[in-house]
Amino acid sequence: MPTIETDTGAEITVHSQGNGPGLVLLHGGGVGFREYARPARAFAQHFTVHLYNRRGRPGAAPMDETYSIATDIADLAAVLRHTGARDIFGHSGGGFVALRAALTLPLRKIAVYDPAIPTPGRLPPAQLNALETAVTIGNYPLAIATMFRIANPHAAASKMPLSWHTLMAKAFLSTPLGHRFAEVMPTIPRELNELAAHAGPPSDYAPITAEVLLAAGTRSPAHFAQDCHAVAAEIPHARSITIPGGTHNSANIARKPFMQPFLDFLST
Repeated sequence: MPTIETDTGAEITVHSQGNGPGLVLLHGGGVGFREYARPARAFAQHFTVHLYNRRGRPGAAPMDETYSIATDIADLAAVLRHTGARDIFGHSGGGFVALRAALTLPLRKIAVYDPAIPTPGRLPPAQLNALETAVTIGNYPLAIATMFRIANPHAAASKMPLSWHTLMAKAFLSTPLGHRFAEVMPTIPRELNELAAHAGPPSDYAPITAEVLLAAGTRSPAHFAQDCHAVAAEIPHARSITIPGGTHNSANIARKPFMQPFLDFLST
């Protein structure tokens, strides 16, 4: 597990497995790289997979007041230089980092699933402020309930009382995954505020020259598929697909039918 140093002096521990061409796996928000053990194993049958925790996760550099998407891109650039990889798989917030990085870094192929592509109006300031306040005062059940409403505004469950979501969040936080989620909770408002700061039209991604596969699950919130299709239409070498039965966490479960489109795309 080599530790590399970025241009800013931050240290990144890179975890690698498998054999073959290099592939960097970028985890989503609210989690760390360990939640991607299953897709990493699947990719490792064909690639040398490199994983690392983004800022604010256990063992990673802190996500301080200087954090921005440029921080994530600079960290990714250091990992790419160290590993020689030019391909990326990114999920959710990691998909956003991959797409923004492709605007400036010399990447070959990018595959993203349910990428968190910020569009105008998607992240209401009032809800972001409520989330940040809940995290600051340590009311994590309320923070999770608020985050659910931000991420799933059109879901039937979003019409339920906030107290119901808070109760569900308390139950989630008592699980092992919930404990790990709580560890990285302070990163979530910062990442979402950074997403909101980069809200813009799909044409923002038109300069990307890498080959791009944008995928969304048919059981994920509908905006993921809509955004994938719109962004793919703007990038010269891109296409969008939907994965039947895919939910937002299908990237973590990584069943074979889910993984196959990404393996096919990245292997050519």
